[in-house]
Amino acid sequence: MYKYDMKSMKAEEFINDEEIKETLKYADENKNNLKLVDELLEKAKNLKGLSHREASVLLACEDKERVQKMYDLAEEIKKAFYGNRIVMFAPLYLSNYCVNGCLYCPYHMKNKHIPRKKLTQEEIKKEVIALQDMGHKRLAIEAGEDPVNNPIEYILDSIKTIYSIKHKNGAIRRVNVNIAATTVENYRKLKEAGIGTYILFQETYHKEGYEYLHPTGPKSNYAYHTEAMDRAMEGGIDDVGIGVLFGLDKYRYEFAGLLMHAEHLEAVHGVGPHTISVPRVKPADDIDPTEFDNSLSDEMFCKLVALIRISVPYTGMIISTRETPEVREKIIRLGISQISGGSRTSVGGYAEQERPHDTEQFDVSDNRTLDEVVNWLMRTGYIPSFCTACYREGRTGDRFMSLCKSGQIQNCCHPNALMTLKEYLVDYASEDTKEIGNKLIEKEIDNIGKDNIKELVREQLKKIETGTRDLYL
Repeated sequence: MYKYDMKSMKAEEFINDEEIKETLKYADENKNNLKLVDELLEKAKNLKGLSHREASVLLACEDKERVQKMYDLAEEIKKAFYGNRIVMFAPLYLSNYCVNGCLYCPYHMKNKHIPRKKLTQEEIKKEVIALQDMGHKRLAIEAGEDPVNNPIEYILDSIKTIYSIKHKNGAIRRVNVNIAATTVENYRKLKEAGIGTYILFQETYHKEGYEYLHPTGPKSNYAYHTEAMDRAMEGGIDDVGIGVLFGLDKYRYEFAGLLMHAEHLEAVHGVGPHTISVPRVKPADDIDPTEFDNSLSDEMFCKLVALIRISVPYTGMIISTRETPEVREKIIRLGISQISGGSRTSVGGYAEQERPHDTEQFDVSDNRTLDEVVNWLMRTGYIPSFCTACYREGRTGDRFMSLCKSGQIQNCCHPNALMTLKEYLVDYASEDTKEIGNKLIEKEIDNIGKDNIKELVREQLKKIETGTRDLYL
């Protein structure tokens, strides 16, 4: 019998089934305990977060007045740590060869009618140039798990290729990596290659459900997959991103497991996850989301995001183009700090004029161009940021978290967001987006607290207008 221990290195002890079940029972028993709910909301205002058990009580609570307080508090906390900045990125799919049998993914090995494709280094160059011409500076590379077609050497070569390409004023300044769980040695190689964040979705924390959904392939090993972030940390990667695929199992179970994983990383390594992603099961080739009976309503999805923000206030949160523009607009204010824009989820999709669908991992619900997404964000009061300065200045891991928790990161991030937005406006934006953006920048300069930083940013913005690039604090 496994016992719950957040500091254990065994998956079934730090994500303990009995502890989650007891947590859900406790939440059900206290969901109408409004005195406790109010105390937890008051505690969360201290910006220190909540435990998985405390947060589960709030998730179970259905009192409309308290739920609204949760939304308001999430918005306040998000502004406190991340201001009104939204970091922009795009996924880049390198290969859909995969040896796993995941029941929810069209890349599964038994799917014989999806064409298999792996980008050559020359094709990767074309994809990267297309992404640079859109204005992207940050990528998340994706590949199926296949030791023959997608070995670690292929991933490393691809990262080297991506960083090497300078086209006009374009450059990819940070590559995040979303590939299968691997060894400490391979994580060291990824660190040496200069990656940003290593991202791996748990899919589901429910072991029995996990094993049913992953019947074959290396990913079927629940413990090896769940313990991957510890190996990544051991390999020197101090920025890791976690997430579950909501809809595969019961959302309350996943929510508790997700927070327990964050607590484990903080307890063992002194730093929690750099990001948490919140994807939902969506239609794709060979995949019908109605086959999974744990689908999540938009209303509950918003509540989940708000409570993740309240529970781990320092952690970045990511929403992808899986979600519609309407859902993204609702959910951004509740805690999201990073979104993708102009995304294509097919292998080799960016270099094509028309969006290809035959190798997509999932249907894209937000089909707007990057310029349209940037324009929309600015119209709704956000600063689209293309900044990658923290990675390059060594503000990662516990250093980033200490700056973030103290609020000092704002002194760098706000000015850097404005400077990278200015780059985008000068080099890539439509006339309408440029006009909106320049007005936004002028307004936001006044929100920089220190006069000397304010003046420095004005000087840097003038340099950007005359051709200087990649300026940051």
